[in-house]
Amino acid sequence: MTTKDTKIVEVWRQATIPVVFKREKSPLLIKLPFAKDNFDWLRNSSRNKPEWSAQYKSWQVPAAWFEDSVKRLLGRFKKVYVIQLYREYQVCAPACWNAHGLHCECSCMGANHGTGQPAGKWYEVSETFAAQWGPKKYACRLMVSTV
Repeated sequence: MTTKDTKIVEVWRQATIPVVFKREKSPLLIKLPFAKDNFDWLRNSSRNKPEWSAQYKSWQVPAAWFEDSVKRLLGRFKKVYVIQLYREYQVCAPACWNAHGLHCECSCMGANHGTGQPAGKWYEVSETFAAQWGPKKYACRLMVSTV
């Protein structure tokens, strides 16, 4: 197990900050600090219902709930960890900088996502950049509400 993997396990095991685990082609796993209303709060009057996963000690919700769930968690808890796949050799580009949603798969792990233009010297080749991709790996980022 690498240092990065150990960090992800530590984040998953902690119980004070919510965690959204975005798996590939699977429902999201959402771990919340205990509250009696977690089921109703997660459901948010949606037709679909969150399911409790005893194996992961977390809620399973549709992957399509990612953006809404992260925004609502930030509103309620002010912080949320997001664990998701990324490609190690992916290059950050204007397509990321000018993005509007929260979904980010590039190597910046969302640090430059939607910023318009990150600090530092960047050589812009094009709106997107083709590269040979490394293997997919899980990474973790802490998102903090600024509101």
